[in-house]
Amino acid sequence: MKKTILIIAITLMSITTNAQKKWFTAYQDSVALLNNANKITEKFKKDVYKFKKDDKFTTTTILNTTPYLIFFDGENKVNIPLWSQVLPELKAFTKEVTGSEEEGKRMFGLFFNGFYLIHEYGHAYQETYDHENSKASYQNEHLANTIAMLYWRKIGKKKELKQCYELAKKMFAKLPNPVPEGISKEEYLTKNYEEATQNPFVYAYMQFGQFIEIYEDQSLPRFDEYMKSKFK
Repeated sequence: MKKTILIIAITLMSITTNAQKKWFTAYQDSVALLNNANKITEKFKKDVYKFKKDDKFTTTTILNTTPYLIFFDGENKVNIPLWSQVLPELKAFTKEVTGSEEEGKRMFGLFFNGFYLIHEYGHAYQETYDHENSKASYQNEHLANTIAMLYWRKIGKKKELKQCYELAKKMFAKLPNPVPEGISKEEYLTKNYEEATQNPFVYAYMQFGQFIEIYEDQSLPRFDEYMKSKFK
């Protein structure tokens, strides 16, 4: 019996590991995209159940390509995009900020079929366990980005995070600062959140700026410590 359980556990670990190896790339196959997203997020949910020993965190993933690309809908679902279904205008944006169509597609894979999956599950986790403080804001985007950064590090995705970081710095250097004089970026995004999400240049400036800041922050604890301190 013990041997059977061990074999099942090893098999499940192997399936999750294979899904992680393919992640951070632009998927062509919608079935593979959704299957791998589910394997990764099921592991994430099991890992965070260590902090909240209940059955409340039941967020699921669906394939739904919209102009928002990847997002938590507030109704317990994370929507993920497929590259072939992305609007031409958004593909043009990825080309402009990266320098080529090929790099634009690579960026999409690294972030939207990659890093931001756990970012959105970070939003979902906060919505579940800290609903009163989960409104859209600069601070909560920072929280979700930190959860994602620390979790991907926890499961060994340092190489992919470095690739995201290097590309984020390249893109950020091309993005104009949308924040008017006399107001902080934190206040600006919080007050203009909906408007910002509809302008890829503004939202990219905020998101990639946060990614760079968090990646470079040497004071951050490990994932488990961070989650325990934020969601008591």
